[in-house]
Amino acid sequence: MLKVVLKGHDYEYEVSELIKLFRSDFDYVEELKDTDELSLINNIKIEDKKVVSLTKVYDGNKVIEEFLEEKEFDKDYSEIINKSKNYNEFIEKLEREDSLIVKKATKWSIKKSIFRALKYIIPDSYVPWGDLTGIKPVKIVHNLMSDGMDDNQILNYLKNEHFITDEKAELALDIAKRERNFIYPLNENKISLYVSIPFCPTRCYYCSFPSNSIKKYGNLRRKYVERLLDEARGTAEIIEKRGWEIETFYIGGGTPTALEAEDMDYMIENLFDIFDFSKIKEFTVEAGRPDTITEEKLKVLKKHGVDRISINPQTMNDETLEKIGRKHSVEDIKKCFKMARNLGFDNINMDIILGLVDEDVEMVKNTLEEIKKLSPESLTVHTLAIKRASKLNMDMDLYKEHLTQYREMIKMIDVSMKAAKEMNLNPYYMYRQKMMLGNLENVGYAKKGYECIYNMQMMEEKQTNIAIGAGAISKFVYLNENRIERVDDVKNLEIYLDRVEDMIEKKKREVEKNAN
Repeated sequence: MLKVVLKGHDYEYEVSELIKLFRSDFDYVEELKDTDELSLINNIKIEDKKVVSLTKVYDGNKVIEEFLEEKEFDKDYSEIINKSKNYNEFIEKLEREDSLIVKKATKWSIKKSIFRALKYIIPDSYVPWGDLTGIKPVKIVHNLMSDGMDDNQILNYLKNEHFITDEKAELALDIAKRERNFIYPLNENKISLYVSIPFCPTRCYYCSFPSNSIKKYGNLRRKYVERLLDEARGTAEIIEKRGWEIETFYIGGGTPTALEAEDMDYMIENLFDIFDFSKIKEFTVEAGRPDTITEEKLKVLKKHGVDRISINPQTMNDETLEKIGRKHSVEDIKKCFKMARNLGFDNINMDIILGLVDEDVEMVKNTLEEIKKLSPESLTVHTLAIKRASKLNMDMDLYKEHLTQYREMIKMIDVSMKAAKEMNLNPYYMYRQKMMLGNLENVGYAKKGYECIYNMQMMEEKQTNIAIGAGAISKFVYLNENRIERVDDVKNLEIYLDRVEDMIEKKKREVEKNAN
């Protein structure tokens, strides 16, 4: 057990997220007592124009190494420092903008000194994203590009400032350069629209998305569509009044194709009457699970101009499909894919998840070989994340011995990158998740010209996303203030049906309070 002492600050959460990159067995203590274990003491001090973070590594009661990091400020805070008893009081006396600057610098110096200490303690650890604990590394690259840095400067910054490996730094830069053409120049008048369909045939063991089983709630699907359209009408008024232009339209879930074909047809037809889609560049629907896809439903999507669909196997191994709660086979996946192709869908994405229960590298290779034969336009490779609301997390004692080991996961990532390259698919967006196995990443790959604009905008958060439906989360982006406000619709299906008007009002209040 690693003992950790923090002095002069209370950034326990940030330090915990960092330590978890290396090990899970650690504990915070007030002070070190007689022990023969390795321990860390981190101490910060605010001097006149800089913050100093010192991390000492103890072996028992003896200091064996020290790691110092300093970050300078543009201002001299000596007068306020002299009037403050401690760090928290000092922060409280600063103006808001200054406090944000100081806190950011403090966290930066703490993370760097502790990261170096952890790397010293565990020298053979593989921490490819360095001290980054956030979920969107590519956002950092975009900011550096906007600051005028060239490729070499950006790569050096990522490696020297955040300890990111060469491979991951180059991946982040490659993706940012590819995204740049779709996201920039920024335009506050363009938005994306998301519609949530919170129904599924069954709930997969790793899932935490809004999902209501058809068996239990299927009788509410038509009523849900009607109430969703009520929210759409109120939301369309907000969009029209604000003068926003819808650039991309995405129907997700749950599983949208869990709706009956008639309900899907009725919903999309009415959505096109309600919203102005005259300038959209992309219309995606997650067909998702093969056990919900029929020729009739695909014809409905084709009729309404859906130009991108997802058919998501997660794995092409039948034994795994059964273990994760899927009620379909690999052969069903192939049949659905070929059916969509025969109906004229020429932009199909497939999702897979690395690290599923009992899967090894050879099984992942099999999945990728089967997908290669189908030749989708894009492939999204997820690394299993243990989400709080998932069955996987709730029943972790049943699954933990069956989860992929760290070194195997690294091999799986390498295999997926190689397979994507062989399919002429380029990485075009990326994100990470908390509780992801190996602290690795999810990467979307696509053939040139088939990149999903919606995915890129959602990851980089440079565009407002209006979302409707149970469990949907709207993100209002204020570029001038570098601020994002989230407005969520209730997750519970039955409560949503009763409170749609409240969902509309929440969006209205957000827009009105920030109106120029």
